Amino acid sequence: MSRYAIIECVKTRIITLESHDDLISVRDRMSWAKTPRILLVAPKFIKVNLRQVDLKVLQRHASTLGAQLGLVTRQRRLRAEAEALGIPVFASTGEAQKVTWSKPRKRQLPRKAPDRTLREKREQVQVREEAWRAHPVVRILTFLVGVLSALSLVALFLPRARVQLHPVVQSQSIELPVMASPAVNDVFITGNIPAREKRIVVEGVQTVPVTGKGAAPQSKAEGAVIFRNLTQRAVNIPIGTVVTTGDVRFVTTGLGVLNAGVGETVELKIEAVEGGPSGNVEAEAINVVEGRLGLSVSVTNPEPTAGGRERFSVQTTDADRARVKELLLKRLEEEARAMLLDELNPDDVLFDETFSLSQILSENYDPPAGAAGSQLTLTMQAEFTARYADASDLTELAALALNASLPLGFSPASDALTVVPVTDPQLLEDGSLRWTVRAEREIVQQVDAAQVTRLILGLGSSDAQSKLEETLPLQSKPVVSLTPSWWLWVPIVPFRIEVVTE
Repeated sequence: MSRYAIIECVKTRIITLESHDDLISVRDRMSWAKTPRILLVAPKFIKVNLRQVDLKVLQRHASTLGAQLGLVTRQRRLRAEAEALGIPVFASTGEAQKVTWSKPRKRQLPRKAPDRTLREKREQVQVREEAWRAHPVVRILTFLVGVLSALSLVALFLPRARVQLHPVVQSQSIELPVMASPAVNDVFITGNIPAREKRIVVEGVQTVPVTGKGAAPQSKAEGAVIFRNLTQRAVNIPIGTVVTTGDVRFVTTGLGVLNAGVGETVELKIEAVEGGPSGNVEAEAINVVEGRLGLSVSVTNPEPTAGGRERFSVQTTDADRARVKELLLKRLEEEARAMLLDELNPDDVLFDETFSLSQILSENYDPPAGAAGSQLTLTMQAEFTARYADASDLTELAALALNASLPLGFSPASDALTVVPVTDPQLLEDGSLRWTVRAEREIVQQVDAAQVTRLILGLGSSDAQSKLEETLPLQSKPVVSLTPSWWLWVPIVPFRIEVVTE
């Protein structure tokens, strides 16, 4: 922020000017003055950008504030302009405060008596028109020029022409090799496109009759064992303690306590872990205690165990499980293929050789292995995968190849094109697929609208049609329509001619 030195002395407001001060800033600072004299001080080495007109405005502004404006400066230009306006100019602020300021003189203009004969003088003046202007020939020529100008404007902007052209249309086709690979992410003009992957999850249930027969456990063997203490302290034998012959396992069905002392015994009931006759063992066959308890006690069965029986029934076999799985997988594969074809675009190319079972997500058999039952039911959820070529990738590749071989002077008639396989895709060792396709589209001869306009400017309708037919390669005759219908010539201004190609 600039620092301004403002000093009030002997009823004089002193305002020191800065190099950046202009009319607006000085005027704003003067508005705060409440004294009858305002003294503007321009320092010796600072250039003040005030013009004579600015000083005049500041003088009038000081007058509206009821004050007289003075100036302290040594700049010759500023002093001369201030003195010309009657602004007191001093060499220093001290001198300005000691002397009396001279007030500006008011200029009095001489007053003249009004001329009372002005009305009579005006009536005596006669307006005379040049003789050539009133001549009939001049008037007729002037009228004809105006009419011709109006007709020229009408001829320029009223008529409008519409030219309908039918350029030559022909078919463009090309055969190109295509290679689809999972490692490619973009379409290249060389023929490489991405081999995209589609995943389909299906689930189903399959039931088959059970054909196998087998024995199913009916009851578990039971018996008793004697535990012998091998330590000097009492030993607790919990329920569920496992004893075994080495192949057959039994558990205690009751809680037992061995008194302290080597050789103390206790008898507990046992039951085979698995049902069937395998639990019927000979006497003295049980001799092992599982776990850390076996370090403190020994065990034996003085009597054989008995009661383990089995019964023969229809049971599932591995062949039944394999058969139901094969049937269900075959059906799920058909469903997955149908779902895949339904989700793909009709123009997509499906690679049948890549269709396969990806993984089995869940597989549940009922009844489970070894259980009796007349029917076996399998519930399965499986995922199938296949690779395909996206129709948009094939269209993009075809457009790149066709544009690269586009004949000179032609352009595509539209964005539509067709891609037809020529050979079947072949699966290579690296997982990519190769085949050949044919791409076709319609192309049209380009017509330069500016050239057409230049050829027919100002010609008659029939002449314009003949000129276009002779000059341009067209499929049929051009049609030139003029508006209004009674107009005979093509407009001579290009922006009134519309060229339409169909």
